[in-house]
Amino acid sequence: MRWARAGIIAAIVVLTATANAQDRPAEPEGYRDDNYRSPVPATLAGARVLTTEQAEEIWRSKSGVFIDVLPRPPKPANLPAGTVWRDRPRLNIPGSVWLPDTGYGALAPSTEDYLRNGLVRASAGDPTRLLVIYCQADCWMSWNAAKRARSYGYSNVAWYPEGTDGWQNADLPLVVSEPEPRPVEEGVPTR
Repeated sequence: MRWARAGIIAAIVVLTATANAQDRPAEPEGYRDDNYRSPVPATLAGARVLTTEQAEEIWRSKSGVFIDVLPRPPKPANLPAGTVWRDRPRLNIPGSVWLPDTGYGALAPSTEDYLRNGLVRASAGDPTRLLVIYCQADCWMSWNAAKRARSYGYSNVAWYPEGTDGWQNADLPLVVSEPEPRPVEEGVPTR
C-alpha cells in the first residue's frame, strides 16, 4: 500500500514536470535576439538549470560565483542640461558580479570583451569554476549569457532562470549592487 501511494505521487510529479516543460519554448539553435522578457526554455544544453533551492544551497556553501546580466538602463541622451540622473538601484543576490548588457542576442565586440573579461575575473581564470548566471524570471538574457559562457569554454555553468524574482519570492536577502566597471569607449554602443 505504501509503495503504491509513493508510485502514484512519483507519477504525478513526473507528469506535472513534463507538462510544465511542454509549456516552455524549445531551445533555439542560436541566441534569442528579441522579446527578452517572455517564457524561457526549461533547459539549456550543456548547463545545469537551477531551482531557487539549489541556487540558495550553492550560495550558502559559496561553491559557485553568481553572475547577474540584467541590463542597466542608459542615461537618456536628451536630458536637459543640469538635470540630475540617478540610476535605479539594482538589488542583487549578495556577492554577485553584475555584468550588465551582456545577455543580448548580439553583442558589440566591446561588450563581448567585457563579458569575457568579467567571466575570467569572476572565475579567477578557472574554466571549471561553477558559474551561476541569472537576471530575472522569464528573461532570455540570462539564458543567452549562460549559453555564451559555455561557448567560451566554461564547463561548469548553471543557469538560474528565476533570478532575483525567485530569490526575492523565497525571502532570501538582496543587496544593492554596482556593475563591474567597463572600459569607456567613446562612440561605441554597449550592445
